[in-house]
Amino acid sequence: MLTLKDTLRATVRLTFDGRVIKEYRGPKAQERFDNEVRILKLLEARNCDFVPRLLESDRNLLRIVTSSCGSRVDHLDEKRTKELFADLEKFGVRHDDPEMRNVTYRQKDGRFCIIDFEFASDLTGSDSAATP
Repeated sequence: MLTLKDTLRATVRLTFDGRVIKEYRGPKAQERFDNEVRILKLLEARNCDFVPRLLESDRNLLRIVTSSCGSRVDHLDEKRTKELFADLEKFGVRHDDPEMRNVTYRQKDGRFCIIDFEFASDLTGSDSAATP
């Protein structure tokens, strides 16, 4: 397993079979976990194809397992970054941390993707996905 991120708020690892495991810790870990699970379920229900798919979630361990959306992006111009996060809003979600560090590139279809939905907001106020 490869560690992609290890901070005070979370550890993110990539498994050899292409799954991403994220473990939450630190301030408001439960709240951030619950929000990311909720938003990923909403985006899947809304057929958003440029975000990870939630494969598993464990509320007791504060851990999610998602599909991988490719590799981190080192260079992306500001205009394209803004367009990508604006595309997400068409699915009723505002990311609330629209930085390049939350963009990946999925080589198999040449698509930029968005990750890390801990602080994202549902713009519709909908409850269309089950709670975690």
